[in-house]
Amino acid sequence: MQNRIAIIDLGTNTFHLLIAEGSGNGYNIILRDRLAVKIGMGGINNGVITESGLQRALLAMQSFKNILDGHGVDVKNTYAFGTSALRNARNGQEIVDKIRSITGIGISIIPGDQEAHYIYLGVRAALGLGHDKNLIIDIGGGSVEFIIADHDQVFWKQSFEIGAQRLLEMFQKHDPIHPAEVSELEAYFHKSLEPLFQALQKFNPSILVGSSGTFDTLSDIFCITHHIEKSPEEVETPLSIEGFYEIHKDLLLKNREQRMLIPGMIEMRVDMIVVACCLVKFLLESHHFARIRVSTYSLKEGVLAYLTDQLKARTSDY
Repeated sequence: MQNRIAIIDLGTNTFHLLIAEGSGNGYNIILRDRLAVKIGMGGINNGVITESGLQRALLAMQSFKNILDGHGVDVKNTYAFGTSALRNARNGQEIVDKIRSITGIGISIIPGDQEAHYIYLGVRAALGLGHDKNLIIDIGGGSVEFIIADHDQVFWKQSFEIGAQRLLEMFQKHDPIHPAEVSELEAYFHKSLEPLFQALQKFNPSILVGSSGTFDTLSDIFCITHHIEKSPEEVETPLSIEGFYEIHKDLLLKNREQRMLIPGMIEMRVDMIVVACCLVKFLLESHHFARIRVSTYSLKEGVLAYLTDQLKARTSDY
């Protein structure tokens, strides 16, 4: 169908697929899918995608191609984006070429700055950021994007190659994590995030906005613990600062098997959630935030918002 488009986010940990149908001068999302591909596993800190990572990527993209075919979406109307693992891998372009030769899907490897901008557009579409300054954080497997913004403008943004798969392989040698490993993580954050601290001081955002991924799972755990009902369609989901600290404290004491038993935990997040939460806790202790908001929208919805704006601009020209 001519008016259907697809957006694919080839993340370091998860591949996401979104299919939308053109409607007037906008799009309606008709399908979402995701697969835990973990292309960064075992090679991300060495700047390479392993052979097993490549095979998982090919299987995932072939699966997505089958879905595209089933929904009548042409590869010409498919927008696929590679992020941290692919942009930093010596063989990243080789992987992209192989995927294209097998599925016909072309992939753009985007810089961190562009990734951050799409994340901002996605979060803005979900939440309506208002006039307060927000620190938006998207914790991926390979990189973490930080954006300080309100609804009307971005004041500062930067992508740091300190994603959860990298942190997991660099620091978490024991399960449950050792206190000494947490200390090493915090020392690493202190050293790596100096530009962020300067931006926090300059712009003083009052709200922490978590984008998708880890924050979705934290919100799920929080809602189940506090008997809060939420629907799958919600674009903003509940999480409090106090609730985060309760979950974080619990996660530090549990091994993988015990974490999997936490209601709301999913296999896709269970390995990386400890180091990701150490980063969130570090941020909450480094700067005063009045509250946390969680956006279920991220990069792919940001691309959709961008394409919607392009469509409206074209329509208004006629």
